[in-house]
Amino acid sequence: MSNNYLLPLQQPKIYAYSDIRYPNMLKVGYTEREVEQRIAEQYPVKTPSKSYQIELNELAVRDDGSYFNDHEIHQMLIKMGIRRSEGEWFACDVTKVKEAIVAVRNRISPVKNRIFDFAMRPEQRTAVKRTAEYFTSFKLDPKNKNKDPKFLWNAKMRFGKTFATYQLVKEMQWRRVLILTFKPAVKTAWQEDLQQHTDFIDWQFVHKDNIEQALAIKQQSENLNKPLICFLSLQDLHGRTAKGGIKKQHRWIYEINWDCVVFDEYHYGAWRDKTKDQFDDGELSLEIGETVDLEEDLLSLTPYHYLYLSGTPFRALNDGEFIEEQIFSWTYSDEQQAKIDWGNKPNNPYLALPKMVMMTYQMSEDLRYIAEKGENNEFDLNEFFAATGEGEQAQFKHINEVQQWLNWLRYGGEQQLSYTGMEKPPMPYSDVSLLGNLLHTVWFLPSVASCFAMRNLLAQLQNQFYHDYTVVVAAGSQAGIGENALPPVRKAIGERPLATKSITLSCGKLLTGISIPEWSGIFMLCNLKSPETYFQAAFRVQTPWTMRNDSQQDVVIKDYCYVFDFALNRALSQISEYSTRLNPKEDNPEKQVAEFIHFLPVLSYDGGSMKKFEATDILDYTLSGITATLLARRWESAMLVNVDNETLDRLRNSPEAMAALQKIEGFRSLNQDIATIINRTESVKEKKKKAIEENRDLTVAEKKEINEDEKERLSLRKKIQEKLIKFATRVPVFMYLTDLREHSLREVIEELEPDLFLSVTGLTQRDFQLLVNLNVFNQSQMNDAVYKFKRYEDASLEYTGIRKHKENFVGGYDTVITKTEYLDL
Repeated sequence: MSNNYLLPLQQPKIYAYSDIRYPNMLKVGYTEREVEQRIAEQYPVKTPSKSYQIELNELAVRDDGSYFNDHEIHQMLIKMGIRRSEGEWFACDVTKVKEAIVAVRNRISPVKNRIFDFAMRPEQRTAVKRTAEYFTSFKLDPKNKNKDPKFLWNAKMRFGKTFATYQLVKEMQWRRVLILTFKPAVKTAWQEDLQQHTDFIDWQFVHKDNIEQALAIKQQSENLNKPLICFLSLQDLHGRTAKGGIKKQHRWIYEINWDCVVFDEYHYGAWRDKTKDQFDDGELSLEIGETVDLEEDLLSLTPYHYLYLSGTPFRALNDGEFIEEQIFSWTYSDEQQAKIDWGNKPNNPYLALPKMVMMTYQMSEDLRYIAEKGENNEFDLNEFFAATGEGEQAQFKHINEVQQWLNWLRYGGEQQLSYTGMEKPPMPYSDVSLLGNLLHTVWFLPSVASCFAMRNLLAQLQNQFYHDYTVVVAAGSQAGIGENALPPVRKAIGERPLATKSITLSCGKLLTGISIPEWSGIFMLCNLKSPETYFQAAFRVQTPWTMRNDSQQDVVIKDYCYVFDFALNRALSQISEYSTRLNPKEDNPEKQVAEFIHFLPVLSYDGGSMKKFEATDILDYTLSGITATLLARRWESAMLVNVDNETLDRLRNSPEAMAALQKIEGFRSLNQDIATIINRTESVKEKKKKAIEENRDLTVAEKKEINEDEKERLSLRKKIQEKLIKFATRVPVFMYLTDLREHSLREVIEELEPDLFLSVTGLTQRDFQLLVNLNVFNQSQMNDAVYKFKRYEDASLEYTGIRKHKENFVGGYDTVITKTEYLDL
């Protein structure tokens, strides 16, 4: 479907076409009719084959509604030094014509390679506006003197974070911006947006491969008013000299007072752990390399602002690292709703973004039993697809069962179904609709050995069906790191992707920070513990795929994309955690899940029928194994409270909050304890920073002082944490004693039993709300604990029969009596 399909007729257009008889030439013209029709008129004599090819078809309309014609484009091309041949023929490629159109449309001089002039989408404008307002108001507040503001863009893939970040740089009139990423492969996106869009002419882009240029730019006074964008990976910046000093090639970075430091792909950095244990996606940890310690590596940077970018910042959100006013969110649901809301207006910027569908399949028992592990005998994908060996010698541990699974993908157990009379489920490689949509897919396997074992198995004679697909192993050291692993996949897809078929086998490569438009399905064939990894990979297949038709108009090829999962409990847990964590403003889990699956339907085949899950189904699945003991432990978790320096500082600066907490036994010395923690933290930083700046190791005396400071700091922090947790455990007691079934923390605070709340907790509900607003109590974590408490109590009421036995209660089946009434009975 064309992006311009709703435009009225008689729209003026600039077109360009080539002819094989005139190599390296383009005919540039203008029409108010269909371009294909206009060009065909120039070839009235029928020939055995068409010699021309349309290369460009763009509207000749400016933002103010005025039109321009081909004569203006011709004059611009001549001004650009392009040789004009006969009539409207020019010796150039299509990029030059685009440069000329952009220049004429914007009434500016042509600039080499500036072929984009699109404006921000509404959500990008909102993100820039909110961020700029927050940064400005933060700096104007006297309480924030000598503090640097931070802001998080919690924005899904395809939001356009690079373009929007550069627009924020323009809005704030910044001149020096440092972009640090945990995924070096994203450099191309940052560079192309800067060097191809007309909004960023004369901006300077430097990276590790042109550091000498950066040093020259820094020293040239004429460059001071031209924005300098420096792009580095954290791996580039990580590490010190033998004496613990800054590497020579990086010293200039620490000499600049950066207007802003931007952290891209921040979900990796938010783990704040120097080990690789947190990575659960095979090779991805190898691609990221040595995990950096942000506090250590960035200690001597002197920025005025911080911007954090991530599509899956779950840990940062769950840990309360950002408060609500520091977060802009743009989710998959927001995007799909915007697509609908655009309606029939022309040039829908969301039109090409496909809708996702998750399809989960319960394997038959004869396949599952070999990989059932743990106390609950849960199906383990890593065990099912476990393999040994390398390259041609790689083989699955359970090769016969994996072979049956490959057959099952095609037939879905037809023989068994014929005996039972059940309807055949839609299997990925047999259902007509799915088969046509899955020309190019990626399979996420647990290891390099599994990838090679799958390739070897697919190549065997019994898998004749899969021989139509070019199988690419994007795994192992020979595949390359980051975007270096991309060429074999692009080669397999080819220049005519609708005429080819491919399967890419990966255990982490190409599944974050890289877009392959032709992928329309991903097979989740390994255990993934974190929703970050799961959905970073899943959203790879949501990349828009458009192609040009004969009239050189964009046609959307991919309206739907698919996630296939073969471990039901894991899939539903990921959906639940993802959808209930992304929007910090919404506190009702059922509503969050319902909204998400409205746009991402979840279908499940359990061996007998295909079922569409509702929000309550998903939440019940994820809570099915919870016990009273586990529920109690959630209310004793350190994740319920925040005792980082920023939160403690906010607490200390709120007399009302301090007074509220000091009403509770054990918090009498709170003010002094907080002051000591913050002072010790600053002291440790200063000592480390001084050693780095002097390019030397810490002395024995300094190390001893630092150890003592950190020991006291940790001890006091733990003491405050334990006291806050002790308070938090009183909340479920209050919930149990109330007559209402609260869904969220907000309902706990707002329900009309203030005397009971004060009696049980020692705080008024208003005091508690203030502490939540200051992020002392983690709202998202408490919401989760409140909701699980509510679901557990509901299940208990069902189990005891309170809601089941009509004969025992006046009012019938639908009457829900209160706990007080039940005790009275």
